[in-house]
Amino acid sequence: MKSYFQLIKPRITILILIVAMASFALADREGFQDWYRFTLMTIATGLLAGGIFALNAYLERTTDRLMRRTASRPLPGGRLMPRQALAFGVILTAAALFLLTVRLGWVAGMVGLFTFVSYVLVYTPLKRRTELHTAIGALSGATPPLIGWAAARGSLEPGAWILSGILFLWQFPHFLAIETMYRDDYERAGIRVLPVSEPTGAAAASVIIVAMCLLLPLSAVPFLAGISSSLALAGSLLVGAGFLAAGVFHFMRKTPQSARMVLRTSVLYLPLVFALLVFAGPR
Repeated sequence: MKSYFQLIKPRITILILIVAMASFALADREGFQDWYRFTLMTIATGLLAGGIFALNAYLERTTDRLMRRTASRPLPGGRLMPRQALAFGVILTAAALFLLTVRLGWVAGMVGLFTFVSYVLVYTPLKRRTELHTAIGALSGATPPLIGWAAARGSLEPGAWILSGILFLWQFPHFLAIETMYRDDYERAGIRVLPVSEPTGAAAASVIIVAMCLLLPLSAVPFLAGISSSLALAGSLLVGAGFLAAGVFHFMRKTPQSARMVLRTSVLYLPLVFALLVFAGPR
């Protein structure tokens, strides 16, 4: 059971659920009365994330064996058979898509289907072919706010896309920091990442800074769109400034240690910003 639990990448799944739940709450700001849909959306999103991560583990079991960071995971570590991970991933994904489409509406279902196709069938195979897979992965990874919003309202309005944009940009410093920290692992496994293609780290650090600089003004847009308060705006800008400071420090150092600082601040940034948007009160 522990191995199956590890397949779903619980820490990342929790972040995904926080964002999806916050987006549902923001979309349903007028009352937040429908706890049934909220609970169903949370379960479906968790199943979708877990299923996709399990299928990803199945497809990447060979490369995971080549990387020190991933060699102890359930499949390369021999604690689960590939067919077990495949069946587990298929069951979770199918259940998630059923709940999203049949219980929460075709818009939520289509977003869920896009997430599955773009991540499992496009992003994962591209990892050994082009560095652009990071951008493709960021697209599929930016869908939790869309799922939460669609589950609450049955449609995708500007607010949903704003929240999705925040998550999209956040992924570049988060994942480029990981790729910088474990550059040797990625090179050994033949995975095409920017820190491997450009070993000085200047290109990856530059992308991190650009993403953070875009993220800072974008975090003000929810206030301008009328879905968050001035207190949430001030808090988001303050948290964003701290995140940017970590990025600037990494840009100056370009070391695995400074990349780890970016990673740690990224894990704090996302839940803090979405918590501010929800709990700091409406405009």
